[in-house]
Amino acid sequence: MAFSLTTASVRAIVLDIEGTTTPIDFVYGVLFPFARSHVEDYLRQNFRSEELRLDLAKLREEYEADIAQRLAPPSWPAGSPVAQVGSIVAYFQWLMDRDRKSTGLKSLQGKIWRQGYLDGALKGRVFPDVPPALERWHRKNLSISIFSSGSVLAQKLLFANTDAGDLTEFLRGYFDTTTGPKIAEASYRQIAAELRFPPLEVLFISDESTELDAAKSAGMHTALCVRPGNRPQPPDHGHVTIKNFGEIVGP
Repeated sequence: MAFSLTTASVRAIVLDIEGTTTPIDFVYGVLFPFARSHVEDYLRQNFRSEELRLDLAKLREEYEADIAQRLAPPSWPAGSPVAQVGSIVAYFQWLMDRDRKSTGLKSLQGKIWRQGYLDGALKGRVFPDVPPALERWHRKNLSISIFSSGSVLAQKLLFANTDAGDLTEFLRGYFDTTTGPKIAEASYRQIAAELRFPPLEVLFISDESTELDAAKSAGMHTALCVRPGNRPQPPDHGHVTIKNFGEIVGP
């Protein structure tokens, strides 16, 4: 089903990444395994850096919340630096096993991936219809932004290093969980405010109906993106359904 930007008076588009611009199997089959296999090396090489200290402080806050909820996470690090690294790795893996949308976890993952992109070990992937759509919308003076649970750093790295080239020239803004949860109406109100558009002039595209429900409650237009490998959504989700960005037509 096509979605008309003109009919809806849309001036800004906000895109999810996983299952929307980028195949889910790239995230779970490439990025996540890379983070798992390189986290220990990254920690050992950067253990005394300020940016890592900030990530570990966020992870410590989450750990304490997990303990309060009796979720039995691996013990928080104590003792020598070597012992601390091993404990942090265990907690990192524990969070990843649960696909936790943790700000500290996502920030640390982004820094691990940064090195992978710099080394050429990683290359961002997007669906073939994404680059021409971004270019087309950009030519039409539409504001294009990203809202993902992955960190802003991870978002910028992915779009700067795709097989189709650097796509960041088409993107105006990046939003992650520091803005708020993706299933919270307030997050979308905050995004609209930061973009300086009324929610009714914003289209949010995602593969998850719960995220679209929150955006719709905030007053945004919504479209469910159905890509190969995406998780099935409720049949009565109530959102326009598209299979590729070519179905977003106009102005």
